[in-house]
Amino acid sequence: MSKIVLVTGASSGIGKAIATFLSEKGYKVYGTSRNPKNEQDFSFELIALDVLKIETIKTAVSSIIQKEGRIDILVNNAGIGVTGPIEETPTDEMRNAFNTNFFGAIDVIKTVLPFMRKQKFGVIINTTSIAGYMGLPFRGIYSSSKGALELVTEATRMEVKRFGINIVNIAPGDFATDIISRRYHTPLFKDSVYKENYKANLDLMDAHVDTGKDPIEMAKKVYKIINTKNPKIHYKVGGTLEKFSIVLKRILPDTWFEKLLMNHYKL
Repeated sequence: MSKIVLVTGASSGIGKAIATFLSEKGYKVYGTSRNPKNEQDFSFELIALDVLKIETIKTAVSSIIQKEGRIDILVNNAGIGVTGPIEETPTDEMRNAFNTNFFGAIDVIKTVLPFMRKQKFGVIINTTSIAGYMGLPFRGIYSSSKGALELVTEATRMEVKRFGINIVNIAPGDFATDIISRRYHTPLFKDSVYKENYKANLDLMDAHVDTGKDPIEMAKKVYKIINTKNPKIHYKVGGTLEKFSIVLKRILPDTWFEKLLMNHYKL
């Protein structure tokens, strides 16, 4: 009997790659999009869900339960990017990033958990980011929203383990997706004291995405995780230097690591 999978944010990028790959492996996959009627050419069923609207989360989950009787795997992938100096980024945009990347993910978890507890089985995979392991200049809000999700995963994992549910994080580095078009960019203000450094870093971020890895690597890692009896808490998928940066942050004095980052970002 095919396992039932729910993948949020599956209309493009990493989410679409995961949903497509799992459906090709024989899983019954439901992907989500805020506007599924506008999407075409999917090998899985696409349903409406907006993580900022709790009623759409409940409706989507209920519809899957009514059709299938269960949800075995949740891939919490929906998220947005945000860039800009902390001083100049609108606080409302900061809240929107946390509401999407953090609270939205939590609301989906809270909605599926009662069903997973009842069936005494479930796997929840939260898509975080290697950027969530460190405060990156001009990406502080994105980094902190993903870092917060990492820690909540650790806590919730311990709370639900006795119910037969595993919760893990998977942190991607730079991948070749259309995230740039969906990222909130704080404007480059003419009189900004951050203008030159921010512009240089925007160009660097975009270049990293353009030369990023194929999202299929994330899909393959998710497939491996859900077929692992006792999965780890944290997984990282990215370039060698991206993953090694986490090790360096752990072993180097704070000011040394800060200097490395500032040199890399030319600050």
